[in-house]
Amino acid sequence: MQGSANLNLMIKAARKAGRSLVKDFREVENLQVSSKGPGDFVSKADREAERIIREELMGARPTYGWLGEETGEAAGQDPTRRWIVDPLDGTTNYLHGLPHWAVSIALEHKGEIVAGVIFDAAKDELYWAEKGAGAWMNESRLRVSGRRHMIEAIFATGVPFGGRSTLPATLQDLARLMPTCAGVRRWGSAALDLAYVAAGRYDGYWERGVSAWDVAAGVVLVREAGGLISGIREDQNPIDGSLICGNQNLFEPFRKVIRGE
Repeated sequence: MQGSANLNLMIKAARKAGRSLVKDFREVENLQVSSKGPGDFVSKADREAERIIREELMGARPTYGWLGEETGEAAGQDPTRRWIVDPLDGTTNYLHGLPHWAVSIALEHKGEIVAGVIFDAAKDELYWAEKGAGAWMNESRLRVSGRRHMIEAIFATGVPFGGRSTLPATLQDLARLMPTCAGVRRWGSAALDLAYVAAGRYDGYWERGVSAWDVAAGVVLVREAGGLISGIREDQNPIDGSLICGNQNLFEPFRKVIRGE
């Protein structure tokens, strides 16, 4: 696999963190039967994965900025570059012993995501993309699906939980979308939802109320795989809270349904 020095650094960090998480994931499955429960254990695994990633990335690029789910934001001496990291996207799946979670690492340059890595360690699927170099899964080039009709399409989203404020709008989205398509999936990892759009497994994805570290790496994957992506509203940046994406055939009709137009 050919990539820039930064991309290769990101892949190395993602694989190292992924190995640590897989080891702990086996332990989580055993903890399911204990009275204490695996919650504290998983939070430690999450923090350890971020520590590994930060050590690898910042050790090699100490002047870059940082935004991580567990450790927050830190400005760098180089104001134009920033790592955006989710060490464990799909924490609830991980907690319940479900093998659908990922490490997500993105590089932002002058406000644009220029490289992304999503590592599904449980399935050994490494998704990666760099601006102008295409999107890949392991050694295979990725392309978004070619479906042209909404009624044949499968879409993905995240359904808010715990009384989050975006739940009513999402339920309205589902009520409009479900009659028009072949199905909606909610698998619990925004990073992998975007990777699956890039791979043509899903035809589109939308979600409200996501964080930058959930979706940053996936944004460049979808674009480099030939997909279209934007905020749900025109004035929204895709990594700033609400986004929608799909293949070029379905993007506009999909977006119109979600917007209620």
